Amino acid sequence: MKGTRIATFALASLASGALLVAQTAGPAPGESLSQSYRGSQARNVEYQKIAPFKVMDNVYYVGPGTVSVWLVPTSSGLILFDTAQEPYVDTVIDNIRKVGFDPKNIKYILLTHGHLDHFGGATKIQKLSGARVALTETDWNFMATQQANQIKNGRGPKPGDEVPAKDMVIKEGDTIILGDTKVKVYVLPGHTPGSPAYELTVYDNKKPYKGFVFGGPGPRNGVEGGTEFLKSIERLEKSFADVQVALNVHSFLNSYPYPNDMGILELRDLKAKNPNGPNPFINNALWRQWLKDAHAGAVKYIAEEKAKAQKGQTN
Repeated sequence: MKGTRIATFALASLASGALLVAQTAGPAPGESLSQSYRGSQARNVEYQKIAPFKVMDNVYYVGPGTVSVWLVPTSSGLILFDTAQEPYVDTVIDNIRKVGFDPKNIKYILLTHGHLDHFGGATKIQKLSGARVALTETDWNFMATQQANQIKNGRGPKPGDEVPAKDMVIKEGDTIILGDTKVKVYVLPGHTPGSPAYELTVYDNKKPYKGFVFGGPGPRNGVEGGTEFLKSIERLEKSFADVQVALNVHSFLNSYPYPNDMGILELRDLKAKNPNGPNPFINNALWRQWLKDAHAGAVKYIAEEKAKAQKGQTN
């Protein structure tokens, strides 16, 4: 009995300590709040478990602090964009319940690209809900590679992070319809070989706006990936400059941060301070400025990667 009490006390102390760390942690000097989730607090598990929040009439943020998971309720069930990864998958599931929906009603999991931090929870959530998991053919193949199962610190997938079995293959021009909601699919590579993007109508006080989920907001894979990414940005500048609500795949975009330090959590806090005012997530000017920044960044990235390649050839 004494041993049991000691063990119980120890577990309670650990839980209290973890909660205290989460409550007292915060951005490092020079970091924005959103940036801290991908920077100084990236490995602080309790800090990452943020409360869900409503962005638009039909859009909720239900992910951890580091990576976005967007929930879109429709008249015939739920659409989920990305799933995060362990140890945050149960947090995503709980957050869906907290905003008043049953995760068993998820009908589609639309993945934004084949990186572990975006697809890691897909298998678990699919088993819970029976949802279809959708991705492009190219990124289904990419997702199965070891490269996709590693992040910068080098760890592979944990139990629960298994690559989902190949399911629904989407392509340029597809339209996914669920109840009263239509999601148009585009393919904009550069971050991964087949990063999809999704266009849908979102609402604020029942007024419609053009929403957009850009699956790959930064170049990878050297000159080849950088060149693909630049073409994708140029396409966005030409055909998607009118996006009004950008549903970014991370709270903070590391490659090219959102202008004026307006990460997702900064926009959330602005909305909370003035709930009856204009919705800060509706901001075409920020989107247009980000496209300019991403264009300039892509040009610089390609030049740097070419210089690295040339240096390697001469060594």
